[in-house]
Formats: sequence, structure tokens, C-alpha cells
Amino acid sequence: MPAFKDKKNGKWFAKFYYRDWQGNNKQKWKRGFSTKKEAMAYEREFLEKQSSNPDMTFSILWELYLEDMSARLKSSTIQTKKHICETKILPYFGSRPINEIKASDIRQWQSSLIKSGRKYSETYLKTINNQLSAVINYARKFYGLNTNPCGQAGSIGKNNAEEMQYWTLDEYLTFRKGIKNKAFSYLCFEILYWSGIREGELLALTAADIDFEHKSININKTYSRLHGEDIITTPKTKKSRRKVPIPNFLCAELKEFINTRICLQQTDRLFPYTKSFLSHEMKRGCRQTGVKRIRIHDIRHSHASLLINQGCDVLILADRLGHEKVSTTLNTYSHLFPHKQQSLIESLESLGSDTALGSIHSSK
Repeated sequence: MPAFKDKKNGKWFAKFYYRDWQGNNKQKWKRGFSTKKEAMAYEREFLEKQSSNPDMTFSILWELYLEDMSARLKSSTIQTKKHICETKILPYFGSRPINEIKASDIRQWQSSLIKSGRKYSETYLKTINNQLSAVINYARKFYGLNTNPCGQAGSIGKNNAEEMQYWTLDEYLTFRKGIKNKAFSYLCFEILYWSGIREGELLALTAADIDFEHKSININKTYSRLHGEDIITTPKTKKSRRKVPIPNFLCAELKEFINTRICLQQTDRLFPYTKSFLSHEMKRGCRQTGVKRIRIHDIRHSHASLLINQGCDVLILADRLGHEKVSTTLNTYSHLFPHKQQSLIESLESLGSDTALGSIHSSK
């Protein structure tokens, strides 16, 4: 594994041959290394990538994983993965050969996260741990790694938060009084509360997405902001593409709002703002009214709670929220259903009491 020094600038460069995935011999050059050691390390790492050697370092595996996933996942998802891996995983495992990472190493890493002064939420800890497992699973599937030590190490965190925050109807009606002086803010929160759509879906809405004839909102895209650029992509899942029926009063509010927007085109965003705008208005409304502050996403939970209290069927709720599986709806909102059990038993009692008495008398 030779390295060479450029006599003109004093820098080192790597020059070597390798066999590509089709079996062809090729030559590779890489210049600009400060030391011979760096040039030789580059050659070694490059050849490991080509040979798919499971003793490659985690940082090399991450590069391969990221390159592959970038062609398959949304840019917003990739950015989330990059942030988690580059700030929480690579600093700990980056230089470690993947076939030398043991369950005990992962346990120590997990402990460092739990004890961190940052006090990560239970759901975020779960997300971080899942990302490490996903990258190592990638090595198992495509690069010959025998086992994933994450399974043996066990997980950390929880899929769902301990307590779900949401507003009651009275709390929301009080909150909206605090933002009613701004039409954009008022209507944003009206749509979120009465339709249950996601904030990214709200911010991607155009005039063409509002069906006044059928009184529904057509969800077919979502909004995010990356590196200062507005990004419009397809919704989160296939089920996220849906038509959400809305009440008459919300339909009327939307029609009035659109009619007052001068020069608004059908393809223009109705709310050309970012998620930080919604957070700012949330703070303002809560400060004005004294209503407890929740996350913007919790307004979606508030909508679900409202419908459950009105006796909404779980299948209808899952369809309205755009959940890919009904199990997602049940896992998320199961704690809101138990209070329905007593009223159900009372209904059964009233329906069955006469029949039961009749059966007893007829048997004598």
C-alpha cells in the first residue's frame, strides 16, 4: 500500500489499483494529504468499501448506508438520520470496526445517552437507538456481518411518551381567542384542531386542495424546510394521501379567507410560513389566554381525543389521521378508550336484562 510525495507542493497522494464491482481493474488517485499515514489510510478505507469487508469502520459503513438510503428516502428523513448519527453515534463508534462492536459496547453507549446532561426524552432515546440498529442491520444484509449486537444489548426509551398532551374543547376555544386578531394564525389553528392533519400537511396546502363542493381537504403533499430552503414532497405514507371531511363552519372560514387573498393562485401555498411561525403563535396565544402550552403536533392528538369522546370508530379515526395501520391508532390512543367501557356495559345491561329474565322464567 504505497503512498507518494508530490515534490511540487510537498503533499502526499495515494495511487493504487482496485477491482470494481464488475471485476474490472481500475486505477485510483487521491491527492492533497498532509502526511503519508493519511494517504495510506485513505487507500485502506477505499479498498474496504470495494471489498465489502465486514471489518470496515462504522464511519465507512455509515457512508455506504447514507449513499444507499439517499436514493430511497425523502430528503427530510435523510437529514434527520444524518443529525442523529453524526452527533450521537459517530463520535462513539465511528472509528470502531463493525465486527468488533459488542453488546457491552452498546450498553455503555446507551448509558452515556441516558446519563447525558441533555436529558433526552424517552421517545428520542428510542429513535437514536433504532438508528444505530438500522445501520448495523444494513451491514448484516449487505456486507456479511454475522449478528447485530443491538438485539442482545436491548433497547432504551419508549415508543410513545408517558403522557400525551392535548387540549380539551374548552381549552382550545379559549386559546383561539388569543390569536383571533391575526387571520393567518387563527385559520392555521382552526384547521389543525378541527381536521387533525399534520403541521407539514397544513403548511403545504394550496387553494386547489380545498374542495368546497364536497367540504373536504385534499392531503397530497407535505412541507419541510432544509438549509433555508422550502421543500414540498409527497406525504409521509401512502395512507397519508387522503381527503379529510371538514365541518361547515370551517369550510365557510376557508372560503372567506381565500376570497380575501388578492392575486392568490390555485397552486400558491395558503400559509407561506414555517413551523417556527406556528410555534411562535402557539406561545403568543397561550401567553394571552393562560391555556397550557402543548406541542403543535399535540393539536393532532387533541383532535383525536375530541373524536374519541364523540364515539368515533377507530377505523374511521385511523383513516382520517392517515395512519398506515390501525394498530398505530390503537397504540397511540388506547388510553383514551377505557372510559368507554362502563357506558358499554350499561348499554349491554339495558339491552339484555329483559331477555335474560324471560329466559329464566321460561325455564321453570
